[in-house]
Amino acid sequence: MEETGLFDKIVISDTLREVASEKMEGYLAHALCLEGSMEFDFNGNHFTFSRHNLMIVRKGSLIENMLESEDFKVMVIYIESGFVEHCTPQSNYGMRGQLALFMNPVMDLNEAQFALCLQDFQGVKYRYDTTGFVFYEESIRCAVQLMILDFFDFHAWLYGENSISAQGASIMNRFFELLDSGVYREHREVTYYASELCITPKYLSEICKKVSGHSANFWINRYTALDISRQLRNKQLTFVQISDMFHFSSPGYFTRYVQNYLGMSPSDYRE
Repeated sequence: MEETGLFDKIVISDTLREVASEKMEGYLAHALCLEGSMEFDFNGNHFTFSRHNLMIVRKGSLIENMLESEDFKVMVIYIESGFVEHCTPQSNYGMRGQLALFMNPVMDLNEAQFALCLQDFQGVKYRYDTTGFVFYEESIRCAVQLMILDFFDFHAWLYGENSISAQGASIMNRFFELLDSGVYREHREVTYYASELCITPKYLSEICKKVSGHSANFWINRYTALDISRQLRNKQLTFVQISDMFHFSSPGYFTRYVQNYLGMSPSDYRE
């Protein structure tokens, strides 16, 4: 990984090989494919990342089985999540984009969009490298904000616009913060999350459905199933240990849950 500059909230690189590393935990990866392609698994699904594709990954730990072509070239900008939030324009559109990218992190750009995106990446890199500028951090923030605005525009072009209320965006943000904290290992009832958010279960379900197209229960079980799939690949853990880790009432219930959400038994999945 090649790094430049001195600003620790951003890492600029020419490789995705550390996207799932502990070093990049807490950073969002923004990658633009310049040549070739890369196959990978993300969030339980298989994707191809190729020229004219923009990839935005909020949780690098969900990327697995990366296979690059010999001519694969990429430009990557890792940005610390707090700095991204600080740079994101005051718009609730970002929540819809975040949810869509959780399901599919790859956007296929046309020629004009690719050229604009490349210009954005180069603009951030230029500001990042220009350490002698008096307003160094402010200039980086402006460059990142412009890049994010273009990302919003690309996403609206691909998926259409959809207005999300400030209240709806706030509830979804807080809901996902709870899920990101890992509480689903112990709590998988919508009532728990609704109570934490000080709203009714019915209202939480309605907001989730309106904003994301999926129910609150879908997201709870999606996070749980992805985490269980990662634990099952660790052969040092027994099925009983994993069952206890997720507070299942019995190994039998754990097996039924895995069968339901991963489509096969724990032993078949591990094989």
